[in-house]
Amino acid sequence: MIPALALAATLLVAPVATPAAPALTWRDCATPQTAQRLQCAELDVPGATLRLARLPALDPAGRIGSLLVNPGGPGGSGADVVGYGGLGLATPEFAELNQRFDIIGFDPRGVGGSTPAVTCGPVHDPAVSRFPADDAGYARLAAHNRDVGLGCRGPRDVDTATVAEDVERIRLAIGEERISWLGASYGTEIGALYAARHPQHVRAMVLDGAVDHALPMRRAVLDAAAATEDALLRFARWCAGSCGDDVLARYDALMTTGAPSAQLGRHATPEELAAGVYSHLYFPQLWPRLADALRAAPADASALTSAMPFGSAEYPAYRAVGCQDFPSPFTGPADLRRTADRVREAAPHSWRYSEFWDFASGCLGWPVPAANPPHAEPVRGAPPILVVGGEHDPATPLTWARSLAARIERSVLLTYAEDGHTGVYNSACARSHEAAYLISGTPGTTPQTRSLPCQKG
Repeated sequence: MIPALALAATLLVAPVATPAAPALTWRDCATPQTAQRLQCAELDVPGATLRLARLPALDPAGRIGSLLVNPGGPGGSGADVVGYGGLGLATPEFAELNQRFDIIGFDPRGVGGSTPAVTCGPVHDPAVSRFPADDAGYARLAAHNRDVGLGCRGPRDVDTATVAEDVERIRLAIGEERISWLGASYGTEIGALYAARHPQHVRAMVLDGAVDHALPMRRAVLDAAAATEDALLRFARWCAGSCGDDVLARYDALMTTGAPSAQLGRHATPEELAAGVYSHLYFPQLWPRLADALRAAPADASALTSAMPFGSAEYPAYRAVGCQDFPSPFTGPADLRRTADRVREAAPHSWRYSEFWDFASGCLGWPVPAANPPHAEPVRGAPPILVVGGEHDPATPLTWARSLAARIERSVLLTYAEDGHTGVYNSACARSHEAAYLISGTPGTTPQTRSLPCQKG
């Protein structure tokens, strides 16, 4: 096995020729916990073997084709999503998708059950702040990240441009002339890049919780910080009316002192606690649990630290892939501190954690140049694509959906008012529009209108 991060990659700037892939051999792989019709397969791609899972269409006579899904990340397992009914696949709004499509999820190279997997030493060190106060702290952060990168192992070329070509290899292996795509969050980046490079092989595509890869990192950092702050304030207003508590005051107090965590076996830092809170903002269904966690945190913050992303199994892949796509923009300690000051202005409460600061600070000192740094690749020649954005998404701001849609010829923008990250997880209205579009292949409006609203409630 070669060191995944010891080899520099070349930025792909034009469509590449993808060699034919062998046909897949599907086998039954259902367990008592998964869908009973679940099938699995493996596909060899250059430098890796991808794990795939499929739910064959329940109505073979009415089958439309194959719907590929990706739940986001980087590092999310599409095979597990299909097997366990994630990404809204078990909701009433998506029932007809199960009838009309072979639904296929895959683990991108380095992720989940694909081999070899990305493995790293400890990515997170609580003693190394992502907001270094001085030059020495900046040097510690850069050295830590460099050591992490040098210690990672796994497949080469884990950037999203390579993953998009793996999607084309999957299309060839399943024998479809055109595929449909449902991507959430980071899955929108994969989908948009695939559509830019293989528009003739797209039948329909939903990009929900859009990531606009054309945005410069500094802009993305500030946008993401502001979106996280908005979500935290909306949670606080909800709790003032629904749980009778000033959770924002509780949050701010924790940010000054940290808190003990039995789960960690030590005192949790404010940055760790902020990350644990952030994870709860994705789903309003978790807000009551978050309120309870904040009340309990001064005595034991385990409910928060158990939710922070740093300890998750997918975090090494999240960092390794992320640094290939979202490199640090900082030119030195003073530059980082200036940007950090702007983040504090955009997010006076929640500034200690947002995802694009995690990329910007976590990729500082990364030992391999980014293979797929932010750049624009307009989509032309594809059928109308449905781009979905939420007014109060804590991770992918609505402005990103708007700017991405502007770069996709004939795209339609669907907006929803509910809280939480992505419509597919948080809006029945969005799911209904997405399902109708994926089945019909038309987004329900004319290219001249180019927008659809979901009303809350």
